[in-house]
Amino acid sequence: MPEPAELRPTRARYWVIVFAIILAVIQYIDRVCISQAAPAISEDLGLTPKQMGYIFSAFTLAYALFEIPTGWLGDKIGARKVLIRVVLWWSFFTAATGWMWNHLSMVVTRFLFGAGEAGCFPNLTKALSAWLPTRDRTRAQALMWMGARWGGAAAPLLVVAVMSFTSWRVAFSIFALLGLGWAVIFSLWFRDNPRAHPGVNAAELALLRENESNISGHGNIPWRKLANRPAVWLLGAQYFCLSYGWYFYVTWLPTYLKDTRGLEIKTNAVTEWLANLLEGSVNPETVLRILAAALAGIPLLFGGFGSLIAGIIATRLIARTGRVARVRRAFGFVGLTGAALLLLISFYIRDPLIAMLVMGLASFFNDTTLPGSWAACMDMGGKYAGTVSGSMNMLGNFGGMAGPVVVGYILSPTDPTTQDWQLAFFIFAAVYLLGAICWLFIDPVTPLEEGKTAVMSRNKGG
Repeated sequence: MPEPAELRPTRARYWVIVFAIILAVIQYIDRVCISQAAPAISEDLGLTPKQMGYIFSAFTLAYALFEIPTGWLGDKIGARKVLIRVVLWWSFFTAATGWMWNHLSMVVTRFLFGAGEAGCFPNLTKALSAWLPTRDRTRAQALMWMGARWGGAAAPLLVVAVMSFTSWRVAFSIFALLGLGWAVIFSLWFRDNPRAHPGVNAAELALLRENESNISGHGNIPWRKLANRPAVWLLGAQYFCLSYGWYFYVTWLPTYLKDTRGLEIKTNAVTEWLANLLEGSVNPETVLRILAAALAGIPLLFGGFGSLIAGIIATRLIARTGRVARVRRAFGFVGLTGAALLLLISFYIRDPLIAMLVMGLASFFNDTTLPGSWAACMDMGGKYAGTVSGSMNMLGNFGGMAGPVVVGYILSPTDPTTQDWQLAFFIFAAVYLLGAICWLFIDPVTPLEEGKTAVMSRNKGG
């Protein structure tokens, strides 16, 4: 006999995942587009590699500094208010990037842009912790980070296409409209408390009963417990190492392709290609320029698959074995070790396509750690998930800030050599391996608030 409709849970909770995925895509498009526009920006503003390194890192510094404040704010006043505000903020400064006139103005604008984007993932994590049962959280984080990476993967070709028909300055205003549209629709649909949403029935609320303590405001963060918990520091340390290596893909990769592979991304490549087609000819140089944009997206494309596959496999392993901590440690250690070795190997492969495929595999392994990292923030944080995830992402993005600056110092101001890039890649690999070691000692399940949940988590820790 079919189950009565009123007894079947509604599926409003899945729309929260959809909103999270779409925002992750938009956030990464807005974040990554500057790396593809960097050659045009450098030429227009007369910037050196060192100056571009500071511009890249201005974003990451602000992104790191504002992680804990925006995560705490979400815990205090709710994810809805914070997310709407930060999306509107960073969309404005995405557009403002195209209005800048020199190095200092660009640094200031990218810093303010980063301050806005810092609120994204901690507050999405906060929203998911209220709207999803525990069993769905790892999978949701995997889908969200898949969207983030694939948004970044699409950015190179998207930027090349847009800048083929307009300037880099106008392009940033176009990208800003994406966040504006999301904020309007999200503000009309989302509620911090599922009980306040008209599309949620009693059966779906019953699935979310365990989340009641995660919904109301909690501004009284147990800072001492947070600071004294080794797992919090280790989780942040491994994310520092991960971000140090990963930010290469969204900052210096186009420059690396030009310096070592002879593949330069030109903003008029699509226009030239269409003109060639109309003339019945093919310009090999134009094809190479389009290829460069496509290759630059491979690491993020593969990373999305890494997050998705890790989320699926980890969820099944946890369901089968109950060993939450052991599964997360395994994915963290293997993921960062694989990222270190494959990124270093990619440097010594001469064929550009094969080299980028191997680099893509490095990013794949990098991102297999993401679902476990962010799910650990949800389990460890509980009602303080915004603050714990903000703490991890803050420390992580200090690594993302350091990476571009170190590479900028390593590269010669006028003519970067193969030896310069070789040193940079060795440092990437070494930092990745340090992150892998951190995972051997992380307790990714025990919550800050001791009690019944803590005992259950330890029983799952294995």
